[in-house]
Amino acid sequence: MKKEHSNPVPPEIQAEIDTLAASQRPIRTDLIPEATGDWSGAKRGLFYRPIKQQITLRLDADLIDWFKTHHPQSEGYQTSINRALREYVTQQQP
Repeated sequence: MKKEHSNPVPPEIQAEIDTLAASQRPIRTDLIPEATGDWSGAKRGLFYRPIKQQITLRLDADLIDWFKTHHPQSEGYQTSINRALREYVTQQQP
């Protein structure tokens, strides 16, 4: 048994949708040129923000000092630690 929508589309709008759907031709993707631009300046994950969880973690002082002095200027040392942990986890997966 099919459930009805709680907010059905009004008949005049449904008629317009049906008319537009019937009049459209299929999209010819073979006519669209392939994007072969320069992607060297692209940034991976620009619009993806993973969920972060705040924790308290005790690390050796020399380890923290190393990350604080060796992280890129474009990111914080905590981001560098997160990336290092992620690389380690990725290497451990079969």
